[in-house]
Amino acid sequence: MSETNTLVKLTDKAVAQVKSIFEAENKGSDYGVRLGVVGGGCSGLSYKIDFDTQKEKDNVLEFNGVKVFIDLKSSIYLKGVTLDFKDGLNGKGFIFVNPNASNTCGCGESFSV
Repeated sequence: MSETNTLVKLTDKAVAQVKSIFEAENKGSDYGVRLGVVGGGCSGLSYKIDFDTQKEKDNVLEFNGVKVFIDLKSSIYLKGVTLDFKDGLNGKGFIFVNPNASNTCGCGESFSV
């Protein structure tokens, strides 16, 4: 593993949900969650989450058996972020909690620093 778990954090709920999806989609042990940042969205940058395999130069983290891959460029914007999973009355899904964001949009899917 090339980074410690201080780059990003996953809550227990997020880890449990990822494991549940992995089982449902029959993902192999070489798959993990790729977290990233891309240009766009109403605040300038958007979060990206997907299932993927490790690429060269990825930061690789592991949370209770769940691998997380982050490319070097995205790691600059994701440092300190917590990935959570909400399943309440107001919606269900993964939530990025970013203490470094200076501005976020109403939907919570884009931000600026």
